[in-house]
Amino acid sequence: MVDLDKISIQKIAKTKISEVDFEKIPFGKVYSDHMFMADYKEGQWQNLRIVPYGYMPMSPATPALHYGQSIFEGLKAYKNESGEALVFRPLANWKRMNVSAERMCMPTVPEELFMDGMNTLIDLDRQWIPSTDGSSLYIRPFMFSADEYIGIKPSDNFTFMIITCPVGAYYSTPVKVRIEQHYTRAAEGGTGFAKAGGNYGGALYPAKLAQQDGYHQLIWTDGKEHKYVEESGTMNVMFVIDDTLVTPALGDSILRGITRDSVLSLARHWGIKVEERRISVDELVDGLKNGRVKEAFGAGTAATIAHIELIGHNGEDYYLPPIEKREFSNKVFRELDLMKRGLSPDPFDWVYKV
Repeated sequence: MVDLDKISIQKIAKTKISEVDFEKIPFGKVYSDHMFMADYKEGQWQNLRIVPYGYMPMSPATPALHYGQSIFEGLKAYKNESGEALVFRPLANWKRMNVSAERMCMPTVPEELFMDGMNTLIDLDRQWIPSTDGSSLYIRPFMFSADEYIGIKPSDNFTFMIITCPVGAYYSTPVKVRIEQHYTRAAEGGTGFAKAGGNYGGALYPAKLAQQDGYHQLIWTDGKEHKYVEESGTMNVMFVIDDTLVTPALGDSILRGITRDSVLSLARHWGIKVEERRISVDELVDGLKNGRVKEAFGAGTAATIAHIELIGHNGEDYYLPPIEKREFSNKVFRELDLMKRGLSPDPFDWVYKV
């Protein structure tokens, strides 16, 4: 058991909040005053603490640096009209983090440790939750190996942390993507379904090549044949084909996105036809050519809904209809945003009040 009565709190000497322009917040570059930490040693979680955000000592021999034994999550907090802190679906992130932990030979995080650590941290730094349109407080729980041993084996010691940062929009414009049919993000039997750090490190180079050619991100395809659509950049990808919302079916090479699940749940709630299935590159390109693909967008915590402006394939760019004419993706973005801020009904009990 974790003794949650012993979360020690060391407050920062002077808050940095006056240095922040909340009207112009870059994504992921400004951090709140404090961070939560807990250590896993001798088979149990201990030393729960909140300390001022800042650099920390780490052994140069930790396997997190050498072998990528690290996982993370991402979720957001919002401020309602009464100034209360609202977090969107934190228990879903906790559950998914433990799925990642098991795959990466790491200890699971007890629900009370995850939730109470997050609650205490947000309560202490609640003034950092922005109230400007399109902004939120990004919450990053993560865990990494804390062993001092460079042999290749599952570690015995770990550090769990939560940091937060006020953020604006992840993408300021609709995104241009290219279908990737050479490099692989994830393969069957691998760690693609886990939110493991190495998944993202390996994706940087092919994404960089696409960016050099004028695209923002990639549409990843399966690692075996590169014939089927899987994800887009760091997000799940969805299409409106004719009158149906279509997204790749989940497997061990696709992340079980919480925004993805939220979008599908709302679509079904509204009576919209939904299909979770294989989508071939040929089907997608044919649909773009003949106008059957009405909308395309990425779904993820950072961007919520990232409209896709065009999709490149084999040297040709296929433009989608104008953003303002897209009924479903605009509607679901508005509804999720209102729900997260406590401005519309929450039939799924997704919004958690700190």
